[in-house]
Amino acid sequence: MSNAALRALNPTTNEPFGPVFPEPDAAAIDAACAAAAAAFDTYRETAPEARAAFLEAIAAEIEAIGDILIETAMAETGLPLARLTGERGRTTGQLRLFAQVVRRGDWIGARIDPALPDRKPLPRADLRQRFIPLGPVVVFGASNFPLAFSTAGGDTAAALAAGCPVIVKGHPAHPNTGALVGGAIARAVAAAGLPAGVFALLTGQSHDLGGGLVRDPRVKAVGFTGSRAGGMALVRIAAERPEPIPVFAEMSSVNPVVLCPAALAARAETLGAAFVGSLTLGAGQFCTNPGLVFALAGPDLDRFTTAAAAALTTAQPHVMLTPGIFGAYEQGVDRLAGREGVEPLARGCVGDGVNQAVGALFAVEAETFLRDAVLGHEVFGSSSLIVRVTDAAQMKTLLESLEGQLTATLQMDADDADFARGLLPTLERKAGRILANGWPTGVEVSHAMVHGGPFPATSDPRGTSVGTRAIERFLRPVCYQDIPDDLLPAALKTGNPLDLARAVDGVLTS
Repeated sequence: MSNAALRALNPTTNEPFGPVFPEPDAAAIDAACAAAAAAFDTYRETAPEARAAFLEAIAAEIEAIGDILIETAMAETGLPLARLTGERGRTTGQLRLFAQVVRRGDWIGARIDPALPDRKPLPRADLRQRFIPLGPVVVFGASNFPLAFSTAGGDTAAALAAGCPVIVKGHPAHPNTGALVGGAIARAVAAAGLPAGVFALLTGQSHDLGGGLVRDPRVKAVGFTGSRAGGMALVRIAAERPEPIPVFAEMSSVNPVVLCPAALAARAETLGAAFVGSLTLGAGQFCTNPGLVFALAGPDLDRFTTAAAAALTTAQPHVMLTPGIFGAYEQGVDRLAGREGVEPLARGCVGDGVNQAVGALFAVEAETFLRDAVLGHEVFGSSSLIVRVTDAAQMKTLLESLEGQLTATLQMDADDADFARGLLPTLERKAGRILANGWPTGVEVSHAMVHGGPFPATSDPRGTSVGTRAIERFLRPVCYQDIPDDLLPAALKTGNPLDLARAVDGVLTS
């Protein structure tokens, strides 16, 4: 990718606008990493109340930017007012949710096994454990969520909540939006009296910038949302360092939907229309877009297919985020259409502007799908493939053949319980979130949410990038053995000055 200076591009016109953003060089990378490392020991020991208040201050500063934030994001992404207004609320809401988590303190994981000096045949030492943050974290902003998965998005919020300084590699698709949000975070850092290195924003379009940040020995973890190729490139760089570090990359998912027989018989037409609504939402630019549908072949599936095709032919096109994303979508649709045995079913309305995604729907027989691995690959956008299945056994075989997924959905009625029960063990191994009678687009920010899954949905299936458990990715346990009380961290002192719930000899106490 070019190292030339960056300007924003309006995807509705392909016209550049706004100020020039010079490409950060090696000196800028070094300065950001040095400042983050210098800030780490101070920031990681901030009291829970102070850190929570800091997160809340970021949310307030983002809100204080006002309408110009939404207007700027609209100009840089082509996303509509209502979508971006809601996304701003999600961004500030998840910051405030992590503030609640920090105050609660259970993320510290305090455990105390008191000394047993008289134990036979050997005494036990005094053992105390807590989680500490990993260190400076590099977060890569995502293209499709310029607020909620970008500069102050979920990875940034989780890492700051854990006590990690954050360096954001701003996405080149929305540099002005990123700069506005980055300024809000910097103001919150200053108002809290924290070291400036707690947060930095470096926006650029070169691979040298991202690679240089991940290679820096002062960086201890990476958060990424984007393509499989981009995520795996970062995984390789991180693994090849003298000190390998974890990369938490959310990358690729086709989010299969299973239409169970009774549900399909009872509401095929309704399901067809609702499916297209999910498929075309936001031009299909969601990592949870329903890119595969599995159902038993027969008249009921034919009714669903007819309804879905009819709904898609009237679906209006939407501007995609960048010309590059639009071009990749067109190539993906053409690739599907050209595969042997793939039947084109419907296309959406054609627009008269640039970068407008036209929805695409295809069908294929199960045997063909099983022979051709390409048919299971993600097409980022409003394209989906219906797979005609012979019976329940073949349905399970098809699901077993899939790569790891962010989501899997069961459209089911009461009479489908046995059918669904037979698939659940497979779905649990394949996906991070399993839905019944919903559609995968739309991810709630909450305590129980999982936005993750087996490879290639993510590079590490043990975590989530949405929800309060996201903080766990940026923590590691430390045990203190026979350390004098006055040297112990506050979370483990005998007097419990932070008033934490702690496990003492395996018994939870408050």
